[in-house]
Order: sequence, then structure tokens, then C-alpha cells
Amino acid sequence: MQTITGLVKLLEAGHTLDQAGLTRLLTLTAPEATPLYRAADRVRKRTVGDEVHLRGLIEFSNYCRRSCLYCGLRAANTRIRRYRMTPAEIVAAARFAVRQGLKTIVLQSGEDLYYSVQELCAIVQTIKKMDVAVTLSIGERSKSTYAALREAGADRFLLRIETTDEQLYARMHPEMSYQNRVRCLYILKELGYETGTGSLIGLPGQTAAMLAADLVFFKELDADMIGIGPFIPSPGTPLEQAGGGEVDLVLKMMALARLLMPEINMPATTALSVKDPDGYQKGLSCGANVIMPNMGWCEYKRLYAPYPGKEGWKTDAETQLARIKALLHQMGRTVSQDYGFRAGR
Repeated sequence: MQTITGLVKLLEAGHTLDQAGLTRLLTLTAPEATPLYRAADRVRKRTVGDEVHLRGLIEFSNYCRRSCLYCGLRAANTRIRRYRMTPAEIVAAARFAVRQGLKTIVLQSGEDLYYSVQELCAIVQTIKKMDVAVTLSIGERSKSTYAALREAGADRFLLRIETTDEQLYARMHPEMSYQNRVRCLYILKELGYETGTGSLIGLPGQTAAMLAADLVFFKELDADMIGIGPFIPSPGTPLEQAGGGEVDLVLKMMALARLLMPEINMPATTALSVKDPDGYQKGLSCGANVIMPNMGWCEYKRLYAPYPGKEGWKTDAETQLARIKALLHQMGRTVSQDYGFRAGR
């Protein structure tokens, strides 16, 4: 059996490792994982450099037709107040983000079918005229809808699978189809989107072997973006009393994702910063090269709560950006001035 050092060296040199090896690395203790983190940081520096892409996040609707057990936005949650931004508000928020120097706008919502395809396409077209990249995160749609939005100018699409274990997926996502989730991801790739997916770490019943299988799937998909964050139990959900995901396990998953797929874009997620006050810094030290500051209006940011603890709504966007830039300066990292497409593409 290879040593831990040998496995990390093999992964850093060849960017491949079997599921058993990945599982073993995921079970390392925090001190044992230090060489893994350092290797991921070296690969990040070599392949995508010290630039960090700031993506302006606009959460434009907290309505959702789904009932995912872990999510505070689930349709059955009656404890939250719902909202939808108007197209004019969405465009205004995007324009504000562009004035702050951001080069990507991320439009995210629950799975809300209220907006017509024509409305969404018009929003994308208007924002594209601001000379930015546009990322969508609006869930499962038909191939024709994905195609229309791509034609309108959308560059990227984020559709996290959360877990690739079919039984766990079925338990966490009532009345949803694992096969359809996968099908949507491959359709997005086929249509030319930069395609993002990812894992939710700490779901009840999740194992290291399942997480290793997630990583294998991401590499087979040739995902362009990977989002990995901790499960944070939310009031009003069936899992509100469950334990949450561990930060160290999130960091190991991030490091392994960077080592397996050197050219990907990978955020230090908001959930990671909620779970750990130093979450952004830790994520950026384990392979991340993206942060997504929330550029929506405060009254809406407060209501978009898939998990508790998102206090960013109390901070205006300029202050949030200033804090992020100060952190990057402290770490010797710089803010990217380009559109932030996948390295080498």
C-alpha cells in the first residue's frame, strides 16, 4: 500500500487517482491533510495563478418548486417570506455590480418557473451588453430552454448534483430524478456552456467513498466549475436537527478537486465562510480561485436563506468587496480583471 505522501505526489504529478485512493485521502485527519492542501495550492498557482475571480451574485427569486430535504427554500417551508425580483431590478443589480468592476454576473434562484423563457433571455441579453460573462444557476430545465438561454448569451451554468450516490440522492430529493440531473449536466456541456456542479458535504448517511465517487464523476464529466460546501441544517426542513458538514472534509474535497482537475474554477463558498470565520482564507489556500460576493439588494439577500447564518445581507456590497479585496491583498492574491473562463479554454 502506498504512503499518503506517495498518493499525494502521484495525484499532483498525474492528476489522476482511483476511487480507493481518493477515499483514503478523504479520511485523513486535519494535521495529516496538510501535504494535500499544500499540493493543491501549488497546482492552483501553476495552472490558474494568483488571480481570484470575483463573481457578482444576484439571488433573484427564493421561490422553489422542489422539496430537497436540506434546503431552507424548499417548497414546503412556510416559515420564510418569498420574493421575486422584477427584470428591471435584476438588470439594475447587475449594472451596479459592473460599476464595482466585476466581470461575471451570476443569476441564481430556486427552481422557479414564474419567469418565461423570453423574459430570462431578455435579461441575459441586456446584461451581456454590459461586457460581462453571465452564469445561470436556475435548476433543471428543458434542453430547448437551455439552448435559448445559451443563444441569448449565457456563458456558464451551475447545476450542483450534491451527491452522486443514487440512493442518497433519492432520499434527499423527493420526486426528483438522479438520471435527469445527470442528463441536464451533459446537455449543458453539449450546448457549449461552461458547466459547473458540486457536492454538499455532511449529508446524513454520506460516506467518504460516496464523496470519492463524486470526484470521479466530476472528472468524467469534465466539469469546468466545482462548488463544494458544507451542509448547514436549516429551520423548516426535515433535517433541521441533523449535524452539519465538517470544514476539514470540505477542504479535503476542494484540494482533491483541484489536484484532479487543475484548470477548473472553484469558489471558496459562502457556506464555508458561514461555517468558519476564516472560511474564505482556508478555501483559497486549498485550491479555490473564486469568490462570489452578493450584489443583490439587502432586503432580498436577507430572504434568500437556503441555510441559516448568512449575515452578509447586513453589509452593503461596497463594504463586502473591500473586505474581500483586503483579504486577497493579505494573502498575496490579486483580483482578476478578465472574464474568468476556465484556464486553457
